Amino acid sequence: MAIPQSFIQELLARADVVEIVGRYVQLKKGGANFMGLCPFHAEKSPSFTVSPTKQFYHCFGCGKHGDSINFLMEHTGMSFIEAVKELAQHYGLQVPEDEASPQDRARAAEQRQKQATLNDVLDKAGEAYRKHLKSAPRAIDYLKRRGLSGEIAKQFGLGYAPEGWRSLASVFPQYDDPLLVESGLVITNAEENNSGEEKRYDRFRDRIMFPIRNVKGECIGFGGRVLGDEKPKYLNSPETPVFSKGRELYGLFEARNAIRDLGYALVTEGYMDVVALAQLGFPNAVATLGTACTTEHVQKLFRFTDTVVFSFDGDAAGRRAARKALDGALPYATDVRSVKFLFLPAEHDPDSYIREFGKEAFARCVSEAVPLSRFLIEAAREGCDLSSAEGRAHLASNAKPLWSQLPDGALKRQLLTEIAELVQLSSQELNELWNPPARSSERERPPANRSENNSTWRNDGEGYSSKFSKKWAPRPPRVRAQLVNRADHAARLLLAHSGIWDSLSSEDHHLLCELPEPHGPLLSWLESQLHEHGPQPWAALREGLREHPAEALAVKLMTGSDLAAGDDHGETMAELRNLLNRMLIDHLKAQETEAIEASLNNPAALERYRELQTRRRALETASPQKSD
Repeated sequence: MAIPQSFIQELLARADVVEIVGRYVQLKKGGANFMGLCPFHAEKSPSFTVSPTKQFYHCFGCGKHGDSINFLMEHTGMSFIEAVKELAQHYGLQVPEDEASPQDRARAAEQRQKQATLNDVLDKAGEAYRKHLKSAPRAIDYLKRRGLSGEIAKQFGLGYAPEGWRSLASVFPQYDDPLLVESGLVITNAEENNSGEEKRYDRFRDRIMFPIRNVKGECIGFGGRVLGDEKPKYLNSPETPVFSKGRELYGLFEARNAIRDLGYALVTEGYMDVVALAQLGFPNAVATLGTACTTEHVQKLFRFTDTVVFSFDGDAAGRRAARKALDGALPYATDVRSVKFLFLPAEHDPDSYIREFGKEAFARCVSEAVPLSRFLIEAAREGCDLSSAEGRAHLASNAKPLWSQLPDGALKRQLLTEIAELVQLSSQELNELWNPPARSSERERPPANRSENNSTWRNDGEGYSSKFSKKWAPRPPRVRAQLVNRADHAARLLLAHSGIWDSLSSEDHHLLCELPEPHGPLLSWLESQLHEHGPQPWAALREGLREHPAEALAVKLMTGSDLAAGDDHGETMAELRNLLNRMLIDHLKAQETEAIEASLNNPAALERYRELQTRRRALETASPQKSD
């Protein structure tokens, strides 16, 4: 979905960044601006400013800055499209959908209304469950025995579904409302009773209730846990128009700030793990919802952090779950991201482990978790006898589909070397085994026979005629369009290889999207396209850019470019990485200047300046100087 730049500008003109930020951050007037504690990093003294005149926010502590759309993306983890839609809805604007037919637009509006209505129904049920908890001694006793405080229960909105079959009838007088079934709160039985009506009853009965929220904080479903050992122990809402288990993570809304502050997300196996870990000092935990970890789960987590640690029980079931998580993580395991796997002793879950050994012991387990590279090799060599040629061949066969999912980069190349050593082949031999070189095309060979009327041979003994020479002579290399600056160069690489975008860090994304016009808007548009459609070739992007303000720039950059046709992906990634490092160095220099100016009124900014300077120097050491 391509959103016209003119609409985005109109939306930002209508939006009040103070109001939007103020929904999440307590702001106080300080001169011409508003001040507050930064929501993106832990701090005790406010260094986060919001300017009503510039319609901009900036943190002198961590450097985060942007407009209303940027704030929603950074703070809630929304995609660009989601943030624009959220902001437009708040201000009563309709996001243009020029490519959609009137019927499609009507259906989309109806779907949005349905989702909003279902959210309201689920919110009402959640409020009722929380009230029931206050008068349910058994449920309160269960939570206390699990070591949960009232404060944590309130933070996660825990509740209790009573034992009755139709308790929700007191909350929803119209108990036969189809929305109750569509939201997953009520079950209908196909067998009719004696009165000829369908049987209807509450899905959740006599269970601790865990509301499941999306990144905007809206209730989209519930998880329920029995108070004893009955089966099933956990019961989830079914798939609905607002809830999909394969895309949502329990606790992400509550954990999003802690994930940023602590620098990593901890993925566990259940609701109680998440709540108990928050109680015990690990508020950065989330959980999958009764399903294996998917690539969508991993992609969502990488919007908030570059480090993800999966925690599993050390038994066979935990290993199987870890293996599925590995499959979900591999496509996003770039050189700038870290994925690890933590296996606790079979008799422990995170809650019991911390209570027995302490918070520091668990933190040590997290820091010593198995890196993805090692777990990949362990998974591939399982059941393989490496003392035999057959066993080593089996390992190579197991490793290929795992290794192939990794994005190109240094990690992938190192793993190729490690696997090659295990199977007693050279890296080149293993690479050729997995990626056989293309056989020479028959058309590249000169034909053996020609008819006399179409002969390309000359009779003077000098070989091929000019006709044949022109046809088979190698084409001269295409000359790339002259690049003016680093922004041009980076934009062209990304337009030609849009799949690289997901290999970059959130800091890289922010740096690129905040570039001055026209590069920033072009790359923001590219990010929105990738969120909606995934990687696309230049030809498809070209069509989507029609009438976009940055169309002329993109066409100019790609004119005469042969990047999309044949550049080596690894070399392209390295080229882009060097460019981004140089751009980041420039950005850090600007931040250093801002920090020095800020230190006149805020001495804490000097520490920020020293941090920026140290990082810049490290980047300068690691990045070779190249002409642009």
